[in-house]
Amino acid sequence: MVILEHMKETDHESLTRLVAEGAGEYLRHLSVDSVIFSFHEGKLKVLLLRMKDLPQYALPGGYVRNDEGVDEAAHRILAERTGLGEVFLEQCGTFGDRDRTGEDRGEGLFRSLGADLPPGNWLRERFVSVSYYALVNHDLAHPQPGFFATECSWHSVTHLPDMIFDHARIIRKAQETLKQHLDYKLLGSNLLPETFTMNELQRLYEAVLGRTLLRANFQRKMLGLGILERLDKKFGGGAHKAPYLYRFKLLEH
Repeated sequence: MVILEHMKETDHESLTRLVAEGAGEYLRHLSVDSVIFSFHEGKLKVLLLRMKDLPQYALPGGYVRNDEGVDEAAHRILAERTGLGEVFLEQCGTFGDRDRTGEDRGEGLFRSLGADLPPGNWLRERFVSVSYYALVNHDLAHPQPGFFATECSWHSVTHLPDMIFDHARIIRKAQETLKQHLDYKLLGSNLLPETFTMNELQRLYEAVLGRTLLRANFQRKMLGLGILERLDKKFGGGAHKAPYLYRFKLLEH
């Protein structure tokens, strides 16, 4: 089950049309949920939606149109929620537990939005979610809640609010995938500005890994990977105190 955040209409008619005609426009039983990460003020954050008349938050998600691939649907939903186009986006899991949306198969969610699902409606059926994780520049993203949410905002991964359905589990899976991919896919290049200090890079790694790293060991490791290019010193004070700036090398990864 996903949250109705991808539709262009912004009135009650759009919801009514989704309930009545969506089975002919979207693939049945299949949905997409995206964990959108950013790095801001030393913290790893995730973009969440708060639905109208519900206390829980949810991941941005949507259904897959009949004329698009699953990856295309994920990119479309990401662009609609952040205003960004070309960003890092990759699958990180498939979630298909029989009871993942609760006993009512999400009927309560639609009721809170003002729609009653008739017996046999396609939205009452079981949905398997293909989950993605995305990495965006916090300063470039422009979160958009859409009509069916009251809020679209960033939350620290260490202080998540109560999540709907199995979305907390999806976030945990995305975090584990991010940790595993952090080095060899140069994921830091998607979360940091073009140039950065070694300290800023270390703070990012610590936020993703959830633990403190020894400065000397971290610097030795990063320089040993051969993925960084050192630039001129950062002139923020005395020359002897100004840290070097780095950027990621353009590598095949």
